[in-house]
Amino acid sequence: MGGLFARYKQPSIVGEMVAGVLLGPAVFNVVHATDPLRGISDLAVFLVVLSAGLEMNSKDVLRAMSGKGLLVALLGFTLPLAAGIGVGALFQLGVMRTVFLGLCVSITALPVAVRILGSFKLLNSEIARYSVVTAIVNDVVSLLALGVILGLPQGGSALDVIIGVMFTGGKLILFAVLVSAFGSLLGWAERRGVAVHRVPERLVAIFGADALFGIVVLLVLVFASVSEVLGFHFVIGAFFGALLINKELFLASRYSELEKTLNSVTSGFLAPVFFAYLGLEFSITKMGSPWFVGIVLVVSLVSKILAGWLGGRLIRLANVDALGLGIILNGRGVMELVIASIALQHGLIGEGLFSTLILMGVVTTILTPMLFRKFVLPHKMLGRNLAAEPAIVSPM
Repeated sequence: MGGLFARYKQPSIVGEMVAGVLLGPAVFNVVHATDPLRGISDLAVFLVVLSAGLEMNSKDVLRAMSGKGLLVALLGFTLPLAAGIGVGALFQLGVMRTVFLGLCVSITALPVAVRILGSFKLLNSEIARYSVVTAIVNDVVSLLALGVILGLPQGGSALDVIIGVMFTGGKLILFAVLVSAFGSLLGWAERRGVAVHRVPERLVAIFGADALFGIVVLLVLVFASVSEVLGFHFVIGAFFGALLINKELFLASRYSELEKTLNSVTSGFLAPVFFAYLGLEFSITKMGSPWFVGIVLVVSLVSKILAGWLGGRLIRLANVDALGLGIILNGRGVMELVIASIALQHGLIGEGLFSTLILMGVVTTILTPMLFRKFVLPHKMLGRNLAAEPAIVSPM
């Protein structure tokens, strides 16, 4: 199903989730969610988040926190967050469900945005630059917010929540210090002229080329374990651990081998199992009123497009580029589904809201390339054609 959707220029994760929905209780009732499948799903989550972290660069993240990109990123996150919280308050979902709805509405998945822009050959455009910055900031802030939420006491008083926020904030600062110390150590070594890439090369020489993938996984598992010890979900540590593994740590050929191995294991097997597993847990009968589902879908689309368009116009992008930015930000995909899955496992949301969030992720991810192709791409292609035409010199 993933391959079929990809053939028709749709994200493969949508086809994989559809496969789970068809095989699961929602349609044919052939396959059910089991503990072994849940175990494979957790492993897939780890590798999916590792892959997302490797696609980013810590220097790019720091660069994204400054300049015009930060304005677009903050608007692209806060406006949909407020819209999602507004919908939750309107339907009286309760504090925790409302926060998770807002969080999932506000996310933009970096891998989805990059793949869609790459398919349109626009990775070097202003739309790509600002959408990637927004996706990076959105993913980082969402994972940090997830860490705070999971650290809060359940069912406590307002004072307990305040103390919990302060305690969790302290642990987050400690974790940030550890991550920053590791990153600073690598930077110090580079400035001192140390060939950092020789370390993995030396390990490869001892253990063999196939061990590189295991070495990287082991390093990221250390960060994931520290995250678990501090009371956060392992994906937070895995993400930031992978974020620190810059391309400078490897020779170009070694990094290509690492990406190839990771993609083979993740995209070739584990990630499809994870997204199909999410489809197995989809329940159309528990989704609640059609009004709620419809409003969530409309608000999720409109708020992201509006936020991207406003951000683009504020930094003086052309109107079509600002619209394209807003449309691309709707590609939620991976991170939104990971966070929704974690919330379901911890009992913070029910199956009804979880199913709604899955539907939102599927619909918005499918509509993103369609809307971009219809409303933005013709104008971009026209601009390319005009730029390619030779100038006409009038006779004197």
